[in-house]
Parts: sequence; structure tokens; C-alpha cells
Amino acid sequence: MKPKLLLHACCGVCSAYVPERLVPDFDVTVYYENSNLYPSEEFDKRCQAAKTMAASFGLPFIQAPYDSPAWFRSVRGLALSPERGPRCEKCISHRLAKTFEYAKEKRFDCVATTLSVSRRKNVEQINRIGCALSDIFGLEFLGRDWKKDNGETLSQTRAKNAGIYRQNYCGCVYSLVAGQQSKVQTHTDPSTADLRLTISG
Repeated sequence: MKPKLLLHACCGVCSAYVPERLVPDFDVTVYYENSNLYPSEEFDKRCQAAKTMAASFGLPFIQAPYDSPAWFRSVRGLALSPERGPRCEKCISHRLAKTFEYAKEKRFDCVATTLSVSRRKNVEQINRIGCALSDIFGLEFLGRDWKKDNGETLSQTRAKNAGIYRQNYCGCVYSLVAGQQSKVQTHTDPSTADLRLTISG
């Protein structure tokens, strides 16, 4: 009997490739816990895309509740933190802790995440957090760098071929605003740019 693995999935694109690497050795269930996503419509779009890809592999799919207030509390005071910095550390910890909690409750043997398939993410940061949670919950964390062997390109290609939603920013409101500011600075004279976006945190 294969070990039961709970795979935290962040979107449909990441779910287009990683499951096939795990299915030969594990009994995989996909777990969608992404309360960082903003706005809520983005959560729904990525959830549907991830669900579509899970179905393509014949895998069970579990959608965790969307609890953005809890996520905002976990990253409070870190609005200006750069990508891959302390805010991302707290964000990943929050989502993976929820995944481990569910895995422990439902008697899974191990946990993994699709996060490392993205070039936006630091695999060392992800695996360090996963290993720390593994010690806390007493469950194995399968730390992998899914970008290797052309993983990210394969994910993007398969997602495109499947016709699912493909996002253009990391996910939280802070990454969304950072992307918009970058576009303004690229296409507009900074002295005349007028970006009326308010962030609390």
C-alpha cells in the first residue's frame, strides 16, 4: 500500500506537473489552502484551475476555507517586505501549517507542496519551513525542487494546453500592488504616476 500524501497546491499551473511525479509512489490527495489570495475572485479562479488539474490525474481534491483575515493577521506589519522576505516566510508557514493540521487530523503519512515549481519562490525557504513543521506535527515533509528537470516550463505548457486559468502575479494583495507599481514605473513618467492603492498591514 502506498503512503498517503497530502499535496498542498497553490494553483492550477503548479498542479499541472507535480502530481505526476508523486503518483507512482504515493496515494495523493490535493489540498487547496491559499487564504493569501487577493481578491476572493482570484482564490476562486485558481481553485477551479487546480481542481481541473487534480481531476485530470484522477486525484481527490479538498478545498480549505478561504480565511483572509487569519492570513492578514499572520503577516501583520510586513506590508513592505520584499518578495521572498519575512512576509513570504510567514505566508508559506501559515498555509503549510494549515496543510499539516489537516494531514494530521486525517491520518496522512506525509505532506508536500507544489510551491517550489515556481521561479518566484525560494526552494530553500520552502523546505526549511516544511521540515520545521514536520518536526512539530510528526509527519514527513517531502521537500523537492520541482523546478528541476524543466518543471516550471512543463507546468506552464500543460496548463496552457489544458485551457485553465494562468495567473500573472504571486497571489497576495502586496504582490499584486508591487506588480502594478512596476508597470506604472515602466510605462509612465514616475513624476506623474498616480497609483491610488491603499494597503493595510
